[in-house]
Amino acid sequence: MSPRASRPTIHDVARVAGVSRGTVSRALNGDAYVSAAALAAVQRAVAETGYVVNRAARSLVTRQTGSVLMVLSEPQEKLFEDPNYSTLMRVAMRRLAERDISLVMMLSGNDGDRDRVVRYVRGGHCDGVLLVTTHSGDPLLDELSRQHIPAVTCGEIPGGRHQVPFAAADDRGGAQRVTQYLADSGRRRIATITGPLDTPGGLLRLEGFCDVLGRKATKKLIAYGDWTRRSGELAMTELLDRSPDIDAVFVGNDLMAAGALAALRAAGRRVPEDVAVAGFDDSSVAMSTHPLLTTMRQPLEQVAEETVRLLLELIDGAENVDSVVLPTELIVRESA
Repeated sequence: MSPRASRPTIHDVARVAGVSRGTVSRALNGDAYVSAAALAAVQRAVAETGYVVNRAARSLVTRQTGSVLMVLSEPQEKLFEDPNYSTLMRVAMRRLAERDISLVMMLSGNDGDRDRVVRYVRGGHCDGVLLVTTHSGDPLLDELSRQHIPAVTCGEIPGGRHQVPFAAADDRGGAQRVTQYLADSGRRRIATITGPLDTPGGLLRLEGFCDVLGRKATKKLIAYGDWTRRSGELAMTELLDRSPDIDAVFVGNDLMAAGALAALRAAGRRVPEDVAVAGFDDSSVAMSTHPLLTTMRQPLEQVAEETVRLLLELIDGAENVDSVVLPTELIVRESA
């Protein structure tokens, strides 16, 4: 007999449980009108027979697919370079598995990728969408709104045009604190390397930097990266060319800070004696640099937990959920 023919069926579950096939179907689909005794009998029969629910068949009844789509709005190479993304995926998969929901990962770093995401969503293949590093003005946001599909972002979308619930670290407050720490340590010429300004981390961390320094935050002391190590190295080189007297730099994430450290070494600048360096994230990168990186820790696992919680509430029928902003923590090490 073939493996397919030997698989237990819903009829087997009904026979073992001593109930009708309809009762088994209602129990498996969470019908509230199934008695506690019948539900317990069905659950025992499922365990005894090894029956596995057919998701495709269930979706016809529940109108749910049992899957959630995570969309990373960045090129593929960033997925493998930045350790933050693996943390987000790991936590999301674990939390969703508790509800027997699968996580599907797609990229939306260019028009072709975005079109594939839109087709996937329009096809009704997921119950909700987790958006990561979404850029302001992303047309995917309009499409999700038109489809009325539950969506939550990891990080606030700059500009406030789209009212999408989010979970995030306190980017602006964290940037204020680390910049103030550099100023309080006696640094007088403090620069910054930002992420893309159409992302929440890029814009809000720059705003926090400017909040503390005011008029001292001149254009000469601001350089722009794209979250990658290489961009941090290039931006630091640019800052040294424009302002050789820089004695501190706040970098928008740890990867770019690692690049900045490489540029400072190449220029013969000592860290922290000549230039203090501070990052943001407290990712695994911060413990692999030389010297070890002072950084602002964001509770990334907690952010991921909250993002999934908000999305599940929307999938379960909540009309509105409140966004969540979590506190950051300054971690002082050798670089500043």
